[in-house]
Amino acid sequence: SEAATTHEAAAHSALQHHFENMEQQREAGTLGMWVFLVTEIMFFGGLFLVYTLYRYQYPAAFATASNHLNIWLGGINTVVLIFSSFTMSMAVYSTQVGKRRNSIICLLLTIVLGLAFLGIKAVEYKDKYTDNLIPGQLIPGHPFNPEVAKPGDTDEHKLHLVEGATVRNVELFYWIYFAMTGMHALHMIIGVGLLLVLTIMAWRGRFSPEYHAPVEISGLYWHFVDIIWIFLFPLLYLLGRHLEGHLG
Repeated sequence: SEAATTHEAAAHSALQHHFENMEQQREAGTLGMWVFLVTEIMFFGGLFLVYTLYRYQYPAAFATASNHLNIWLGGINTVVLIFSSFTMSMAVYSTQVGKRRNSIICLLLTIVLGLAFLGIKAVEYKDKYTDNLIPGQLIPGHPFNPEVAKPGDTDEHKLHLVEGATVRNVELFYWIYFAMTGMHALHMIIGVGLLLVLTIMAWRGRFSPEYHAPVEISGLYWHFVDIIWIFLFPLLYLLGRHLEGHLG
């Protein structure tokens, strides 16, 4: 009824004027996030398609490049994100049941884990820069210079090409690697920013069992970003190692 709607609007300052009640507002927000995530799936899907096509065409080159990735750092980052999904879920649950202190702690833990992921990824990028494995740097002495990297090279700063691989195709892997992991890292940075805002709002007591939609919606986004990495890790770090034994 109109009276009930007026009463709910007065009781919950977070209710926007174009919604009848808090439940309708929450459902609309959740639907909006799912629509956004579908567009994200299509975006990342294009990157995964590019990877799949070129990996099928140049398996030896992709095996060569994959073996220059640090599987330990990639594995640690995978564990970090799995734990961050758990802490994010606990943050959502704590907010739903009105446990403000727990929700703040879980949000902060998720932020720390997200920053840890980005820090480890920065270390990986630095290693690639140190080893001159940044694509596009066709300078004398650079591994991607065809006159430098040849099958049988033993210099640790050069590419150890397996049979059938070429430096141009290895460079293609790194273009894809930096595009996919870089875009994923950008989404992580955005996610950490969102969680910082949510933490401030939680600290100010903005959330309650009646109003917790922003935490739920942000949780969906965070889980999506985590799932993307679950696919990136085996494709970039593991499959090439499996291929090397058959191609070397």
